[in-house]
Amino acid sequence: MTTSGVASVARPYRQRLAGVPLRMARPVWVDDDRFDITRHVRRADRSSLAELAGAVLSTPLSRERPLWELWVADRLDDSRIGVVGKAHHCMVDGIAAVELATVLLDPEPEWPSDPPDEWQPAEPPGQARLLAGGLADRARDQLALAGTAARLVASPGKLAAGVQRAGGALLTSFAPASPLEALNGPISPYRALATVQRPLDELRAVKRAFGCTLNDVVLAASCGGVRRQLERHGERPARLKAMVPVNVRDGHAGGELGNRISFIFLELPCDEPAAERRPRRISAATTRAKASGAPAGATTVLDLAASAPSVLQRAMSRLVASPRTFNVVVSNIPGPQVAVWMLGCRLREAYPVVPLADRHALSIGFTTVAGGAFFGIYADRDSAPDAELLAGDVGDALDELRELPPARSRRKLEPVAR
Repeated sequence: MTTSGVASVARPYRQRLAGVPLRMARPVWVDDDRFDITRHVRRADRSSLAELAGAVLSTPLSRERPLWELWVADRLDDSRIGVVGKAHHCMVDGIAAVELATVLLDPEPEWPSDPPDEWQPAEPPGQARLLAGGLADRARDQLALAGTAARLVASPGKLAAGVQRAGGALLTSFAPASPLEALNGPISPYRALATVQRPLDELRAVKRAFGCTLNDVVLAASCGGVRRQLERHGERPARLKAMVPVNVRDGHAGGELGNRISFIFLELPCDEPAAERRPRRISAATTRAKASGAPAGATTVLDLAASAPSVLQRAMSRLVASPRTFNVVVSNIPGPQVAVWMLGCRLREAYPVVPLADRHALSIGFTTVAGGAFFGIYADRDSAPDAELLAGDVGDALDELRELPPARSRRKLEPVAR
């Protein structure tokens, strides 16, 4: 990445949120004129990566400065170096976090010299300027909303397609889920991260055996693991509704940060006792969701909500994050497929952390790094204290799929009564 590219990516990480007077508009990003890198990059005196992750992720970020931190533990028990980074979800989603990693990681063991830092913060805006800017943002939102409506009305075909996509997204995506005590109880501020790793070739072998996608394998392993967790908690395994994030960035908009994801909701067949049937049921459900235009419909709904009045936005946010909308998040975040280094140290493992919404005690993230496959089981420490056991369950479920006889993995999926 060029020096100018690094500067463009780094700038949001030197900005903080500033409230608009009278809350007339959303908070805005302004340069932090007191930015101090030592407040964000810190050394951690921890001997366990899990212990470090739990401590860092359980501590809220200060809203008085840029919303990110990077903690480095250089004395782990296994003689390796651990790095735990966190950034508020309003700044980055999983894809943007991977793009940010390209700034921190090098394609060769020898790292380039640091470019000169010529950044100077802009003068902090006064209250009058913040208010004027906020009102201008509100006006732009309303113009954008009106412009979208005008374009749709001017094109009946697009209007019909837009209404169909949005309506379909609302009907299928927001159909009620059934909250479960083990997954959707009240949560605390405390977090824990448990991990699972396997060679990526093992997941690819399962993918080939079942004729499905790698993401279907991730979902099937997660499904099998959660089924075992429910049984351990004495709950009857049932179909769960999973929110599955989908990247909606323009493929040509390189280096775009921020949060640009849509989602689809899928039923995880945790009620299915036969391991060989789960990947096929998930594959069929994924195909149906994509064919129905669910990701585009969800994007339409979110884009319209983004320009709506704040009262409607808050109501929409509560609806999307409700345990009656989904039970668990499972997110597949693509990682680097080649070896990369940080200051001469090769990246060996990476475990994604997917944020938890209220009354959602568990999320499952997945990524790949140069031939390795890594699951991050992120959980509320109080309401889901057995995250380590669940991590083992996910690994066992993956091993079960891998060890199925070929004849069973290739068996056709029979229709399932619904």
